[in-house]
Amino acid sequence: MTPEDIYATVEATWPAARLERSGPWTIREGRGGGKRVSAATAAEGWTEADLPAAEAAMEALGQEPLFMIRAGDEPLDAALAARGYRIVDPVTAYACPVGRLSAEPPAQMAAFPHWPPLGIVRDLWTESGIGPERVAVMERVAGPKCCLLGRQNDRPSGAAFVGLAGPFAMLHALEVTPALRRLGSAQAMIRRGACWAEAAGAHWFSLVVTTANAPARALYEALGMEEVGHYHYRLK
Repeated sequence: MTPEDIYATVEATWPAARLERSGPWTIREGRGGGKRVSAATAAEGWTEADLPAAEAAMEALGQEPLFMIRAGDEPLDAALAARGYRIVDPVTAYACPVGRLSAEPPAQMAAFPHWPPLGIVRDLWTESGIGPERVAVMERVAGPKCCLLGRQNDRPSGAAFVGLAGPFAMLHALEVTPALRRLGSAQAMIRRGACWAEAAGAHWFSLVVTTANAPARALYEALGMEEVGHYHYRLK
């Protein structure tokens, strides 16, 4: 997967409530779904004179001005820094061939793919801060999708979401109950998600994670996933 594949897969598997093309900008209405669905992005040809229009469009939606900075956006990054925007949440993208993960499926009882999310999955997400606004993002995904219920020691242990965009699958909203962490539940959900994605036609499995989350990154790398891109946000 290339960085461009990652951006497109994020867009398809974690979609904004509404997209608006405004000059050189794509303005996203997030409706509480987080930064990925609320950040503006720039097309070629933008100028600093275009920035106030982007800011006004986001403020009209009741959102703070927020931009996603992708590979090739270095001039925009510098212009926003000069206007007092600060960097928030640098992100690293990981991917690997789906077979690298599906080759070692977890125990049958360790993770269950299904859709729509069971009540216990919604409860697990709510406990970890993933509320109905983010579940609404998952519900907007047009392609194949599933959520995963993890189990550990005969107890619900975690939840995750996987969406497909063509040959690319992406994992989102992976959460494990604090009392049951470091027991293999996250790995089981990832591998089960890869098995489901492969059966649905995916060739690649991917995810994005905040760069500061060292334990999660160590897990993904131990599973054979590789860094394939980066992005960050600038917040006014």
